[in-house]
Amino acid sequence: MNITTKPHYGIRVLLEIAKASDTEGILQKEIAINQELPNKYLDHIIRDLKAANLVCNHGKKKSGYRLVLPASEITIYDIYCAFEPELHLVNCTDCDNCTCPRSKDALCETQPLWRELNSRMISFMKLVSLQDLIDGKDISKIRVYNDTEILL
Repeated sequence: MNITTKPHYGIRVLLEIAKASDTEGILQKEIAINQELPNKYLDHIIRDLKAANLVCNHGKKKSGYRLVLPASEITIYDIYCAFEPELHLVNCTDCDNCTCPRSKDALCETQPLWRELNSRMISFMKLVSLQDLIDGKDISKIRVYNDTEILL
């Protein structure tokens, strides 16, 4: 399983916007230069972030961008879902679209493993915020237990 470039770059773009201290927001061309992203591809990323209500124009059409919510309220999973449907590490964790005939009748002994791993990955992504990345929080110390964070 690979996370596509859109969520990957989307996180970088949101970090850039969040760190911009300018009251006018940050212009798309500045984001493109700072993050070394083609402007045309950045158009698609910004469009998806706007549709997910994570960013908006600071003012009129040619103005800079700003976050809709505080960085502490935007999770990595929110960003992921701006670009991709819900996370499914393997097809059998998607009960609505499962194509594996073994998963229907509990014939697959590996299905609990994939469901648990999928669940933990989503929980972890929901526990890490954009602000955590800005602050340089040591996310390697986060442990997930019943969808809550435990710091070691």
